[in-house]
Amino acid sequence: MLSVKRILINGFSNKREIMTNHSHTPLPDGPEDIKKRNFIKGLFGTVFGFLTLSMTWPFVSYLIPTSQEDREGKFIKVPNFPAIPLGVPTKMTFEDVDQQAFIRTNVVYDIWVTKHSNTEATVYSPLCPHLNCRYTWEKKQFTCPCHGSIFNQDGKVLGGPSPRPLDPLPYKIEAGELYVMWKLYKAGIPEQVET
Repeated sequence: MLSVKRILINGFSNKREIMTNHSHTPLPDGPEDIKKRNFIKGLFGTVFGFLTLSMTWPFVSYLIPTSQEDREGKFIKVPNFPAIPLGVPTKMTFEDVDQQAFIRTNVVYDIWVTKHSNTEATVYSPLCPHLNCRYTWEKKQFTCPCHGSIFNQDGKVLGGPSPRPLDPLPYKIEAGELYVMWKLYKAGIPEQVET
C-alpha cells in the first residue's frame, strides 16, 4: 500500500514538472506586426475622437457666443406686404429658421400690420401685454378674448386689465417689401421690457 502512494505522489510530481517545464514560444515582433498594431491604434483613436466630438458638439456649440446679428436680432421678410389694403389692420405670418447645434427648426410668427403707404406701416406683436394671449381685430378695435382688454387701431388701451398699449415691433420697408424683427416682451408690467 505504501508503494502505491509513492507512485501516485511521484506521478503527480512528474506531471507537474512536465507542465512547468513547458515554455511558450514568443511571438515575432517584426516591423509588420508593429505597423499593424500602430494602424489599429490609429484607427481606434480616430473613431473614438470622432464619436467624442459628435457627442460633445451640442454642448460646445452652446458655449460659443452667438453672432452679432443674432444678438441684435435680424429683420425677416414678411411675404405679401404689397398686396394688403391700406389702413386696415391685417394679420400676417412669416417664417424663420432657428438653429441649435445640429437641430434646425422652422418657426412661424404672426404679426398685425397696418399699412399706411408703400413706405410706412405700423407693426404690432400679436400678444396682449396683459398675459400674452392672442388678440383679434373686430368691430374696428383689437380685442383680447382672455381677459377683455380692448385697444384702438393705434394700440392704445381702451379698457380691460392691460398695463400698457400694444407692443410695436421694429420694421423696415425696402423696395416695397416689409422686413420685421421679432421680439418678445414681458407680460403684465407697465414697461416694455424684452425677454
